[in-house]
Amino acid sequence: MKVVVIGGGPAGMLAAISSAQNGNDVTILEKMNMLGKKLLITGKGRCNITSSIPIEDFIKNIPGNGMFMYSCFNNFNNVDIIKMLEKEGVKTKVERGNRVFPVTDSSQDVQKALIRIINKLNVKIILNTKVEEILLKENKEVCGVKAITNGKENTILADKVILATGGKSYPGTGSTGDGYKIAQNLGHSITKIKPSLVPLSVNKEKSLEICKKMQGLSLKNVHIYFKDKTNNKIIYEDFGEMIFTNFGVSGPIILSGTAHLLRYKNIENLMKSGDVVLLIDLKPALSEEKLNERILRDFDKEKNKAFKNSLEDLLPKKMIPVIIKLSEIQPDKKVNEITKKERLKLIEVMKKLEIVIQGFRPIEEAIITSGGINIKEINPKTMESKLIKGLYFAGEIIDVDAYTGGFNLQIAYSTGYTAGL
Repeated sequence: MKVVVIGGGPAGMLAAISSAQNGNDVTILEKMNMLGKKLLITGKGRCNITSSIPIEDFIKNIPGNGMFMYSCFNNFNNVDIIKMLEKEGVKTKVERGNRVFPVTDSSQDVQKALIRIINKLNVKIILNTKVEEILLKENKEVCGVKAITNGKENTILADKVILATGGKSYPGTGSTGDGYKIAQNLGHSITKIKPSLVPLSVNKEKSLEICKKMQGLSLKNVHIYFKDKTNNKIIYEDFGEMIFTNFGVSGPIILSGTAHLLRYKNIENLMKSGDVVLLIDLKPALSEEKLNERILRDFDKEKNKAFKNSLEDLLPKKMIPVIIKLSEIQPDKKVNEITKKERLKLIEVMKKLEIVIQGFRPIEEAIITSGGINIKEINPKTMESKLIKGLYFAGEIIDVDAYTGGFNLQIAYSTGYTAGL
């Protein structure tokens, strides 16, 4: 059977592998000059391959249509991808948050291993090729694709076609949303495309000044809350690592938070009106009472020092001027002159550092796309279209998305492998 896979990312590569392992004649059509270009930038170039948590817990980490993945995870799971890569000499390790990385910290090793498997299975790879359209027989069954390779149009015949062109994030890697148009032309509906796992912009006044002053500062063990001020409701909370940027905030716990924020009712209007705030607990291991005791001990040691020189043991250097300003305590005031009221204000600032969120950064900066081919139009057991016989979907083009931590790549492998079957 002739199978054409459109898109050579993680989903497309796994689709080609499983299809070829079943004895099919497989061709990958990739519009970039190499396979797996987006894979190379995952995990900041280290490739967060998957998560080591039990596969049955994956669905809890997929806020975007997680139940749809049930059959795919049964077909190909996190243990399977690790075994496949280790067989090719890519040893793995587990880091904080159950994230699985190659021991070499090189995403190139993962990409090369998958390409080696593809080559061993005699899969044909045609690069620099943009698919314009999927061709159908009169009975709405696929029969091939029309593509342009280096400016020359040609038709490639196929019994089955797997569409794995990715979403709309990181367009420089080839994810420019082409697949949505191809699927729409065949009658498929696309749910609203939004950025997910994306940094956040903050309110242009005080919050932006705070973030700019701490630009580049990474906080390791902080507790964050996103809050809707209109009803005092906590939208999302998390513990872990975040970073301040020149436009706002980013880092793992912020990115995972955006997967929740984008699903919150009326979120864009709430952000515009300044009603969504990020509260950061800089000292989550200490209650307010314990933090007060700690500050009193530090102040006792430094009693003749100016306040501005008394916080080095408590806070990162870059943060100290910001916290001093927010506490409204005079920087040159002697530590032993600070009142109880002032000290309690300092504690409040450290336990509830408030940043007003203004919006999501553009989809081009998102790690993944939320939205895509409507899952109601796909058979979850096979990834075949319910509208077009012989058409299958895999990866980010489908309306399924997860938190950071290797879950989105696992969705790509599992849907790709299932479509290839």
